[in-house]
Amino acid sequence: MDAEERDSFREFVATRSSALLRTAVLLSGGDRHAGEDLLQNALVKAAGRWRRIDEPEAYVRRILYRQQVSRWRLKWPRRELAVAEPPEGAAAGDGASAAELRVVLRGALAKLTTRQRTVLVLRYFEDLPEAEVAALLGCSVGTVRSTTHRSLARLRSLAPELARLDGPDPGRRPTSSDFSPMEVRP
Repeated sequence: MDAEERDSFREFVATRSSALLRTAVLLSGGDRHAGEDLLQNALVKAAGRWRRIDEPEAYVRRILYRQQVSRWRLKWPRRELAVAEPPEGAAAGDGASAAELRVVLRGALAKLTTRQRTVLVLRYFEDLPEAEVAALLGCSVGTVRSTTHRSLARLRSLAPELARLDGPDPGRRPTSSDFSPMEVRP
């Protein structure tokens, strides 16, 4: 890598690393350290091919997704993430603040399987179409649809407090703005 490419890579890391870190943390179930490791590995891989990359952010995101998929395909048992249980249900009419929703959502996301969490992050946080998610994960569009459906159902059963995010029409498709309380600050 020559000096110009090195400067280009450093500029990319400086400007885009916070957004990429948010995605990596979400993909790793809210574990910031695992997200940092995931992003660091992706950036190391990208640095080795930097001169041949046309769209660096898309390339690094693809590496993040594929590394996370590889993690949940491992044969040996993984360490479980310990999370605190959410407090007893709030009284009716007692609105939960955005911070409380963020804690509840992170806890519920951490209880999902890695595959379920990855599909939800790609579909609703990254707002990718089903076909693109299927291509990234190496599965069919039908698998993405069924996994999304089961993941959302499980998420709702793990954290019924999130039902208020559904708004007046519980049958509508969630959007990335519905998940804004789970924003991760670097």
